[in-house]
Amino acid sequence: MTQSPSEPGLEPVVALIGRPNVGKSTLFNELTRSRDALVADHAGLTRDRQYGRGVVGEIPYIVIDTGGMGEGGDPLTDGMAEQARQALDEADAVLLLVDGRSGMTAADEALADELRRQGMPLTVVVNKTDGIDDRVAASEFHALGLGEPVAVAAAHGAGVGALMQGVLTQLPQRQGGVPPIAEGDNAIRVAVIGRPNVGKSTLVNRLLGDERVLVYDEPGTTRDSVFVPFERDGQAYTLIDTAGVRRRSRVTETVEKFSVVKTMQAIQAAHVVVMVVDAQDSISEQDAHLIGHVLDAGRALVLAVNKWDGLSHERKTTLRRELDVRLGFLDFARTHHISALHGTGVGKLFASVQRDYRAAMADLGTGELTRLLTDAVEANQPPLVRGRRVKLRYAHQGGRNPPLIVVHGNQAERLPQTYQRYLINTFRRELDLWGTPVRLELKTTDNPYADRPQRLNKRQQERRQRLIKQARKNRARRQRR
Repeated sequence: MTQSPSEPGLEPVVALIGRPNVGKSTLFNELTRSRDALVADHAGLTRDRQYGRGVVGEIPYIVIDTGGMGEGGDPLTDGMAEQARQALDEADAVLLLVDGRSGMTAADEALADELRRQGMPLTVVVNKTDGIDDRVAASEFHALGLGEPVAVAAAHGAGVGALMQGVLTQLPQRQGGVPPIAEGDNAIRVAVIGRPNVGKSTLVNRLLGDERVLVYDEPGTTRDSVFVPFERDGQAYTLIDTAGVRRRSRVTETVEKFSVVKTMQAIQAAHVVVMVVDAQDSISEQDAHLIGHVLDAGRALVLAVNKWDGLSHERKTTLRRELDVRLGFLDFARTHHISALHGTGVGKLFASVQRDYRAAMADLGTGELTRLLTDAVEANQPPLVRGRRVKLRYAHQGGRNPPLIVVHGNQAERLPQTYQRYLINTFRRELDLWGTPVRLELKTTDNPYADRPQRLNKRQQERRQRLIKQARKNRARRQRR
């Protein structure tokens, strides 16, 4: 199927490639520090391949860290190199890291030759240039024939921002990531995510009422994210199936790698995420990792427990208990027990998606937010911090999808996490913000008198003088002893 021309762009993917110990992980940490990094060792993926999110200006991107290439000879390093090559298959651009202190090596030249054949945007990054002349360090890497090398010091963040700005401008079709909601655009983008073979594509077909997405009885059939626009009961939707349509003739691997990149892109592009879990299997660490991606992106969430039909009463009771224990932090999300194959309970998902969308995109008035803040403070005073009471004065909305509530006050940034959760629960309950994460931003109001000299009345001045004299007498007495 062809994609709609109005569908959102996806975040560009940048792979960090280089021989071991050139500073790839240091650069990875620097690139993902601009927002909470999504770093995890996913089940089914080699430990040395990690994924994270970063942003330059208003351009978000996904970065992949790899374990190292170019120095083979044993099964461990060969395995690391194979994982790095899989990262190349997922990437839109590549950063070839080299060590500016040790200079160019034969492994760097071999890597450059291999990457040149990939035909994708490629930048040579000369790392570890702190304390040395970066122009001299970068000069010899011109011989790789891959354009102008860029010198950085990843450990200190020097040159990293300019590097990524230059890299992302090589990807004009991806600039800007997911666009903001346009006026009059009322289509709800729904991403369907989950582990391989939990029934995602079957659920998409059931939601569409059409065999629009390939269903294949092997895990990992789908590889690319596909946007499927449709309408139901007058409401426009765009379903995002992670990760895509493939013809049966092109499915050559029995079990393909789970695509973390495509799922992360789909989550970022969505308004509401439907997380599908398998009722006939236990809740896994991979399920928790996926939900963590959703929460980090701040997207509204619906939990669909698939293959519910046919379970015994005992198994249903056990699974409900397991969901409460393993996914207790999702107390704001709605849970549906469904059968995608037979259609049981699937229709109810639309109502939850619409309610979650309204909550995620809600306009919250400053007056109402401030009134709720005042009522919450009166009902439960903030605790003392360093002997002083935290004073919260007013609140206003700072963003949508997810709702961001900005609270101003004195010492606001010192408000304990427990009290912040209390405020979030209050706003969610009173404003009906169920189904979506709610974020709180705390800002300390400047004291207009902070820079003025303190003025004391006559009595205060006399008391201050008495205390000074007493202190001097005590000090003289100690010296005589």
